[in-house]
Amino acid sequence: MSITVDSSRLSLVREESTYLAIRTSQGGRTVYTTRIPLADLSVILTIPDPAKPDPDNRKVDINHAKGFGQYLADNPGWVAPALLIRDTGGCRFEPISEDGSVGYLTVPWSIGGIGRLITIDGQHRILGVHLEKKRITDEVSRIDREIHRANEAKKVKLEQDREALIGRMQRLKDEFVGIDIYVERDGVKGQQMFVDVADNAKGISGAVRARFDTSRIANRTLSDIVTHPLFLGKVDIERDRMTLTNRNLMGAKHVADITRAVIAGPGGRVSKKVESLTDNEVIESVRSFLDVISIAFSALAEITEEDVDHYDPSLSEKKKNEPPAPPTKAMRLRESSLLGSVGMLRVLGGVYRNLREDGAEDGDIQEFFKRLDRHMTAPVAEDSIWRTTAADEDFERNASAPIMRQQNVVHLTKVITDWYKKTPAAI
Repeated sequence: MSITVDSSRLSLVREESTYLAIRTSQGGRTVYTTRIPLADLSVILTIPDPAKPDPDNRKVDINHAKGFGQYLADNPGWVAPALLIRDTGGCRFEPISEDGSVGYLTVPWSIGGIGRLITIDGQHRILGVHLEKKRITDEVSRIDREIHRANEAKKVKLEQDREALIGRMQRLKDEFVGIDIYVERDGVKGQQMFVDVADNAKGISGAVRARFDTSRIANRTLSDIVTHPLFLGKVDIERDRMTLTNRNLMGAKHVADITRAVIAGPGGRVSKKVESLTDNEVIESVRSFLDVISIAFSALAEITEEDVDHYDPSLSEKKKNEPPAPPTKAMRLRESSLLGSVGMLRVLGGVYRNLREDGAEDGDIQEFFKRLDRHMTAPVAEDSIWRTTAADEDFERNASAPIMRQQNVVHLTKVITDWYKKTPAAI
């Protein structure tokens, strides 16, 4: 009897992987650009340990990493930039094109390979993919243990769950992510590469994130909500902080914060139930709230009617030999009224939501808010309702805004909501 062995079927001992790559140069270094399956990341790259930061990188945040893994699982249309990796001398490139720019790139595995790759940028993506692979593997193992003991009805459900998990694992094998591998053997220069990348990566403000992040309903509806007359032309789409010279009423991030208060309550935590609301339902609710406060509070009514040209950003720049432009009503509001505080508007948004859920009509809420109008003077006086009622714990002395700790926002919202039913004598 003879046996024929197909040696190509045997994996043997492997400590490296080979990919098709392009060879270019940048900053005097050779750079290999390739794309690899997501599932390969934890094979060729060291898995970051949150408890033991890599000396060549910053400490990894495990929650951030888990968030990326969850993002991959929940979003078939995921997108992520290329990882930046440093080759310490373990990679081999075999050109196959005439000009030598295209070829086979062989890279060492993170364990067992010689001359390991070092991550410059992408730690959280590597750990996130690894944690997602482990979660899927553990879940499949759990189902395999339970399925033999399950009744027929539960067995069908477990088999469906198992197929779904296998499909998710296959996605990690079928979908690719880009990596740029910089050849740099010098450890000191390698650390400088990390610093340079971190210094040159411009973080985005909450205002810009609110405009572009459509995964959250409060952000997704932003473009429609800012067309309300109270906001139109008066929202800073780039900056979060409303300094004394900022001519706007608030930033785009603040509009999203107010939206969350109206649809999710004072804590602003958006549940899956709230996220399931249609965009039109959210827009209608928030615009109704804005209608109510624009009429109930005289200072907001004035801003609603103010000429939008007054908010032109160029007016913030003092021209030579010319007096500065007069302040907008929004700028004056921040100096003289609690309504100039986004925190107070969030609280009022939460009160509006509570009262609507209790069955109150917009007209009734508007009349209630009108009775609060004369009490919105800032800074708060010691004999004001904010210092002589249960709201006292939510305001510091001479404050122009409520304390913005979560527990204070929730508490103040409840206090004002209760005033609707049992109004203090001062109101």
